[in-house]
Amino acid sequence: MTRPPRRNPSLPPALAGPARSEVPTVRSPLLRELREAIRAGSPDAEQAFWRYVSETGAPLVEPDPEGDPGHRLVTFVRREDPERPATHVLALVHTVTDKDRHAGDLAPHLMERLEGTGVWAISHRLRADHRASYQFHATDGTREDALRADRVGWLHVLDHARPDPLNDRAPLPSRDGRNPASVLELPEAPAQTHIRRREDVDRGRTLDDEVDGRRITVHLPPGHRPDGGPYALAVLLDGEMWGPVLGVGDILDNLHADGELPPTVAVLVDTMGRRMEDLACSAPFVDWLAETLLPWAEREYGAGADAARTVVAGQSAGGLTAAFAAFRRPDRFGLALSQSGSFWWPDDERGSEWLTGQYAWAERRPVTLHLEVGLQEWMLLQENRRLRNVLRARGYDVRYREFNGGHDYACWRGGLADGLAALLGGG
Repeated sequence: MTRPPRRNPSLPPALAGPARSEVPTVRSPLLRELREAIRAGSPDAEQAFWRYVSETGAPLVEPDPEGDPGHRLVTFVRREDPERPATHVLALVHTVTDKDRHAGDLAPHLMERLEGTGVWAISHRLRADHRASYQFHATDGTREDALRADRVGWLHVLDHARPDPLNDRAPLPSRDGRNPASVLELPEAPAQTHIRRREDVDRGRTLDDEVDGRRITVHLPPGHRPDGGPYALAVLLDGEMWGPVLGVGDILDNLHADGELPPTVAVLVDTMGRRMEDLACSAPFVDWLAETLLPWAEREYGAGADAARTVVAGQSAGGLTAAFAAFRRPDRFGLALSQSGSFWWPDDERGSEWLTGQYAWAERRPVTLHLEVGLQEWMLLQENRRLRNVLRARGYDVRYREFNGGHDYACWRGGLADGLAALLGGG
């Protein structure tokens, strides 16, 4: 849940990117070489280029044209399909593209076709620690249709966008019938050592269940016995995404194998179909977690009795709810992991940043919070910083970090592993 778009949103200079008129048509040195070779009549120049891309992987990552070692020039390339030629291609780089989409202007994200070739390309100057998922959306219609930024047009783009076939990294899975996304990871992006399935670790068990008519997925640590506890407990919101789509059980198994997590039962709660009902500082939902779900987890799996070893974790609106759960029910949730929390909420006639105000003025709770937010999340960054400042001023145990990315599971899956290890493993 990001903040509803406002009219004419302005971006800080660090996030806004270069002025449109300052962007050269071809910024990549590799593409300039290809252009010159084509103009010189080299018969195999394009084939040599595609061989290079297949060997090195896409996107192209080159030194910063301004000479800053902390940045890279990243060029996304797409090979024209002669069977289905495109008239326009959008490069959807998570959050980078969304900024302009919210402003109603997708034109800066149209790829250009290099004259005389089947190479579509677009370049971005990015910090060397950037991580983002991305896709391409090719159309054979008009420019106007390709640039539709209204909600209906944008949903159509998201429903049909495709990953980069030249990117050799494992794609980021999606749900609801949408295609997976490719992942850009620049060389200084934080390591994500726990997100890939490993065959050399003991596997836990994943079970499907239901509590009060709500679908629940449970992941048990290796060697779990109902009478072997008490176990630590991790309650993950948006279980539909973390379970069947992203396979969070692999992350947990890796953490257990590396000794970064004590034996922990994970309970994944389905919330994606009722986010505005459950994940907007909903007291009834948090009380249901505390009074129904946790006692059930304790009876069935020996986990959740000790608030100091119980973490609730969520992203976006789920991140807001995780912090709210620790505030409302510190007797059950002693730990909260919030990723890209929507702390702007509610931003209507009631005002904004309600939960930050609650933490500022209410009696201090005996809880620990781990917050993280992306530097590219222009709708959330300042709000997360203000909550951090309030928590520190009130004497809370708060761990805080900013990553160079956006509102993106490509970032969140690594952050989830790190946050759980920090809160439950003492990392």
